[in-house]
Amino acid sequence: MNASPLLWVSFTGGVVALLLVDLLLLRRQQTGSSLAAALITTLGWVALSVAFGLWIVDRAGPARGLEFFTGYVIEYALSMDNVFVFILVFASFRVPAAQQYRLLFWGVLGAMVMRGLLVGAGAALLREFAWVTYLFGAYIVYAGVAMLLPKKETAVEDKSVVRLARRLLPLAADPAPTRLAVRENGHWKFTVLFLVLLVIETTDLVFALDSVPAVFGVTRDPFIVYSSNICAILGLRSLYFVLAGALNSLAWLHVGLAAVLVFIGAKMLAEHFCPISTLTSLGVVAAILALAVAASFLFPKRAPHSS
Repeated sequence: MNASPLLWVSFTGGVVALLLVDLLLLRRQQTGSSLAAALITTLGWVALSVAFGLWIVDRAGPARGLEFFTGYVIEYALSMDNVFVFILVFASFRVPAAQQYRLLFWGVLGAMVMRGLLVGAGAALLREFAWVTYLFGAYIVYAGVAMLLPKKETAVEDKSVVRLARRLLPLAADPAPTRLAVRENGHWKFTVLFLVLLVIETTDLVFALDSVPAVFGVTRDPFIVYSSNICAILGLRSLYFVLAGALNSLAWLHVGLAAVLVFIGAKMLAEHFCPISTLTSLGVVAAILALAVAASFLFPKRAPHSS
C-alpha cells in the first residue's frame, strides 16, 4: 500500500482526536469507567478498527486488507498480556480507578510514538538487509519460548526504572496525587503517578519489541504494520477494565500467546522455503487463541499464569 505522508498524518491525527474525545467524555464521570461503559467502548474501538480495515480493502485490495486484519488480531492478542502487568502496577501503587484511565490514555500516546519509531526502524532494516528477516524470526521464536519459562517475580518497586527514577527525579510528597507533576515549595516535582506512567511506557516498549516484528512476519508494508498496531492498542485501555477481573481465569492464555509468537517466528524463518499465505496465518492464529481460551475454561486450575 503506497501510503502518502498525508495518509500517515491524517491517520495519526484522527487517532489522537478520537483519544481526546474519549478522555474528555470520561472526565464527566466521577469514578473511572464502569464495566458496561468499558465494554461498549471496547466494542466501539473494535468496530472502528474493522471499518478502517474495510477501507484498506477498498483502497488497496483484499490482500492488504487481510494483512491488516491478521496484524490486528496478532497485536490485539499480544496486547492482552500487557493487561496482566497493568493490573500488577496499578495494584502495587494503589492507583484509583479514576486515575487509571488517564494514565492509560497517556500511555497510548507514548506507545504511538515508540511504535512509530520501531516500525520505521524495522522497515528500513528489512529494506536494506534482507537477512534481518531471519534475525526477527529467531527473536520472535525466542520470545515465545521465553514466555513459557518460569520467571522470578519482581516487585514493581524493585524494577530498575522505578529505582532509577526515585534516585534521579525530584518527587513530590503528595500521598494521593491527581496530576503527573505539582509545584511544591516553589519547585516542580513529579508525583507517584508519573512513576506509574514510566513503568507503563517501559512495559509497552518491551512488549512492542515482540509484537512489531511479529506483524512484520505478516506484511512488509510499514503503514499496515503501524496502523494495525495502533488500532489494537487503542482498545487496550477499555479492554483493561473489561478483563481486569477475568484474566486470572484465562490460565492458558499465555500458552496461546507463546504459540502465536513461535508460529509467526517460524513463518519468517521458513518464508523463502515454505511460504505460508496470510489467510492461512490468520486461521492458525485464530485457532490457537480459540483453543487457549477454551482450554482455560475446561481446565481452569491446571495452568496458572506465569508471565
